[in-house]
Amino acid sequence: MTTTALGLALLWPRPVLLIEADPTGGSGLLAGYFRGTREYDAGLIELALATGSIPDALADVAQPIEGSQVSFVAGTRSHTQAAALRDLWQPLSETLAELEATGQDVIVDAGRLGLTGSAEPLLAGADLTLLVTRATLPALAAARSWADSLQSGAFDWHQSGVLLVDEGTPYSQREVASVLDLPVIATIAEDAEAAAVFHRGAAPPRRFETGPLARSLHAAIAAIHSTIARRRTDLLEGAR
Repeated sequence: MTTTALGLALLWPRPVLLIEADPTGGSGLLAGYFRGTREYDAGLIELALATGSIPDALADVAQPIEGSQVSFVAGTRSHTQAAALRDLWQPLSETLAELEATGQDVIVDAGRLGLTGSAEPLLAGADLTLLVTRATLPALAAARSWADSLQSGAFDWHQSGVLLVDEGTPYSQREVASVLDLPVIATIAEDAEAAAVFHRGAAPPRRFETGPLARSLHAAIAAIHSTIARRRTDLLEGAR
């Protein structure tokens, strides 16, 4: 999930803030993409402990990724810190909602659902929440219970869908949508060599920028923007 979130962020057409909100602890960016060469300076815990306003504290803890329009907030160092974030999520969600007016979008890597300290308010406040799954039977079996919870209204999410990784192994986009009863918003290609760039900071392979992973990420970004735009149009028309 972190690999996909980072890939989307680095190809995003506007400045974007990536929040590592996975409660399992550890920063996938610092340990993976930066290969441990970048120190943990500040992250969600420092944001939660800040005595000033959340917007000011967010500006202090967000770190840029050089050569890109991406900045990020590192996750907790340990899963034991996740409970300390409980009172952070709601005010942070309100702060993130205001960033669009400044020309900045937000991508939240929420990690696994249902864990202590999960960032539910961030998901509830998002324009679009994507359930990331592969097309294998074990992955879909795990995703189905969460999809059922969505359909039952257990989560107050504005709009949700599926981001499908490696379609056709063995199930198609249509089959996944039918099983989960959720729309598949986009599919991400399986390209281990290219994914290693985001996952562990590997050197980009030949044709990295035009390969299957990059093409699928660009297509996913377009689909995400289109889905959000349609919802906003529907809301405006419904309000008239």
